[in-house]
Amino acid sequence: MNEHEFAELAAGHALHALSAEDEARYLEALRAHPEWEPIADEDADTVGGLADAAAPALPSAGVRDALLAQIASMPQLPADTTESSGQDAPVPPQASEHRARPKRLRIMFALAAGIALVAGIGFGSMALNDYLARPASVVALDEIEAAADAAQASAPVGDGTATVHWSAELGEAVLVADGLEPLESDRTYQLWFVRGETALPAGIFEPESGDAVARLDGEMLPGDVVAVTVEPEGGSPTGLPTSEPIFAIPTA
Repeated sequence: MNEHEFAELAAGHALHALSAEDEARYLEALRAHPEWEPIADEDADTVGGLADAAAPALPSAGVRDALLAQIASMPQLPADTTESSGQDAPVPPQASEHRARPKRLRIMFALAAGIALVAGIGFGSMALNDYLARPASVVALDEIEAAADAAQASAPVGDGTATVHWSAELGEAVLVADGLEPLESDRTYQLWFVRGETALPAGIFEPESGDAVARLDGEMLPGDVVAVTVEPEGGSPTGLPTSEPIFAIPTA
């Protein structure tokens, strides 16, 4: 286990959100690495300080339910199987997909801390509901921007700019664009991962007043090119581009 993984477990421990297995891993790592204890202490102090500062009033039941649902959707970290052998253990496909899209406990920690602050200083549940109801593309963009390997690249499109944000560690990519031209009702914009000579469909999107924030479906790999074409309504019927890309942005 490295320090980054321990920090994620420490956040979950402070929130009493670890499974029994991860709690055991956390305690074992703390015993093996006493130099990491300040990380755990800081998280515990943060949670304690929020609890002391918060007003007695609680968010509405709907807000609590939304929060719990969002936290429950964040998978725990996979067990570290490489420490004892010193070699990379084979990773089954399901575990590989899990690691490609980690929903970090530290994100959950920040979310819960932010919610405690909102409830404590009386902003009410409206802003909190807005936060929890963010579109999946916006959530993905926030996670990418928080990743250690976050990167971006841009290209001109129409009267505006298209920017692809990505994280190879998360396997995620999000397009942010402005200046896109409106299309006829029977046409749509379609996203693609171009991998070598192969174009992989990655979802369709509709701009609003020329602006768009769209998460690409599927796993992004380093070196992929992100492209957008104009396709028939519902996306390409063949699963392949039927027109030339209006832009193509490499991720390497």
